[in-house]
This record gives sequence, C-alpha cells and structure tokens, in this order.
Amino acid sequence: MNAPPDMNAMKALSSVDSHMRGGEPVDLVVLVLPGFSQLALHAFIEPFRIANVLSKLALFRWRIGGLDAGPVMGASGLSVAVDMTVDDLDVCIGRKAPNHFAIIAGDLVSPRMPQITNVLRTFARRGIPISALGTAPWLLAQTGLLSGRRCTIHWSKLAAFSEMFQQTQARDALFIKDGQFATCAGELAAFDLAVDLISGHVNGTIAQEICRYATVDGQRSGSNRQTGPSGLAFAGASAKLLMAMRIMEEYVENPLSMAEVSQRVGISRRQLERLFSAHVGMPPVRHYLRVRVEHAKRLIEGSSLPIIDIAMACGFMSASHFAKAFRTFHGVSPQQCRIALPAWVGPGLG
Repeated sequence: MNAPPDMNAMKALSSVDSHMRGGEPVDLVVLVLPGFSQLALHAFIEPFRIANVLSKLALFRWRIGGLDAGPVMGASGLSVAVDMTVDDLDVCIGRKAPNHFAIIAGDLVSPRMPQITNVLRTFARRGIPISALGTAPWLLAQTGLLSGRRCTIHWSKLAAFSEMFQQTQARDALFIKDGQFATCAGELAAFDLAVDLISGHVNGTIAQEICRYATVDGQRSGSNRQTGPSGLAFAGASAKLLMAMRIMEEYVENPLSMAEVSQRVGISRRQLERLFSAHVGMPPVRHYLRVRVEHAKRLIEGSSLPIIDIAMACGFMSASHFAKAFRTFHGVSPQQCRIALPAWVGPGLG
C-alpha cells in the first residue's frame, strides 16, 4: 500500500489554483485505436487519477473514445470500453470541446483515416492541445500539422518516420511539446508526458507526489533519449565509448571514417578499437556497419520506400554492397526481409 504524502506536501497539494477548485475539471478525451498499447493508455491515464486522489479534488476527468461504439482491442488481446465515438467527437467539437485531446496507437500504424484526420484538423484550428502517443504521431504528421515542428515517435518507427516526413524535426526523445502539439514515444514515456501536463495545470509539488505515489524515482525530462546506444554490453561503460556509438548512430546516411569518429571523441583510433573490443566484442568499423544495417532494417519494416533508396539513406553506395552487408547480419536479403513482413506494412504507412 502506498504511503500518504507528508503534511507539508498535503498543504502544497491543496494550494491549487482557485479556478481548479471552483471551476470545471480539466476534460480529457483519449482516442484509442485497435492494437493500442494498454501500457501506454494506463500510464497516461493513471497520473490524472492519482492527482485527483492526492489533492482530494476533481481536477481532471477523462473519456475514452473509439472508432465506433464497440470495445477496442489492444495489442495484448484485452479490450477497453469506450465512452464516445469519432462521430461523437464531431458533435463535441461543435458544442463543448474538451480541454485536451490525446490519441494512442500501437505497433501497427493505421492507414489514413479521414474521420480522424478531420477531428485532428478541427481540434487544431480550435487551438485545443493535442497529444499523440506511441505511433499516433504518424497520423498527426499525415495531416501536415507537424510540418516544421519538433516531434518524436516510438524508437522502432523513428527511422521510417524521419524518412517519410522529412518536413518534421523528428528527435529521439521520450516526449516533445511544440506549441499545441505533444508527441510521445508511448509505453512508460506516457507517464512522463501526463505528469508534465499535470504540472502545467496545477503545481510542481503534485507532480512530485504523483511520482512518489506511483513508486517512480522522479519525473523524467521529455528530452531524455528513449534508448541507449545499440550494442552496449553493460551499463557503466566508458563515456568515450558512449559518445562514439552515438556519433555513429547520428551519421548513418553519410558515414564517417574511424579516424573522424576517434577525432570527434577525442581519443586515438587505437584507443577506440580497444574500447569496442572490451565492451562490444567487435571492431568499431563492424559495429558501425551493424548500426547502418539495423537502421535499414527498421526502414524496410516501417516504410514502403524502395530498397535502393533505403540503401542510400544508410550510406551504401550500391545495392550489391547493401545486400551483402544485410545478409551478413540477418541471413536474408533486404527483399526477402520485406516479403516476409505482414501485409499491413508498406501501403498503410504512406
């Protein structure tokens, strides 16, 4: 059982803005799409519930929306009942719009859905804050609303997202807020976004207490990277090694030489090779090749880009060199990898 906040915290929790006391609760509508992550949904909703519990005030209320009136099945096979449909949202916009609209999508990025596009654009015109979690930033980008904006998406779709929506400023981050739009990697990062949103409505103390109540070790910044560098054998490795690995991941399309990498890190090439041998178990040049191949694999799995374009985007100057490198790490050709993918991959992403 969670321990209650101390007396000083309780006093701070009660000192919410007067409009939060006497006015209406902040109204959230969360639209979930089939295949959504239950983890992301509950990580996003629970902080608002905990804020109400700790403050003993109805600060927030939420409704779940779906494409139709039936329960929406998540990726886990569990379903969630809905309070409203997309059609209801159109009516809602015309009467009393929510204070915040969020949309959560799972691993399967859905094709263009006109009814969702219309809702997103209408809410955007009304100036209503919109949060897109998991792969939902893809849907938001399809509307053109993220053009020129900083944004993020779950790391597994980040490479494909960056290639498909080059007018956006995609970043590896837990969540990013740019104007009225917030984009979030989903999963546990949904908790961090929710706590940040709550801080904007109430005060910082309640955000701290929400983390304490949920046994979370402090509020994470949205700018935190979603994942560490790939191939890291264990935590606590050299900071120089981490820097080298991140440089490699940043320079995929135009690969650097090992001399350039070591120069940017501030060590000799021999030192760089020793670090990779000790912590990664392979020479830095091979690790760099693996980074580029893995980036290519994510593009194959997450986009309908031609294989030759993917090869070029990952720094390979010929299709034959790319195919040989890809087969080295995955045992199949890039074309065979794409053929083996489920039917939803490709056209649904465009």
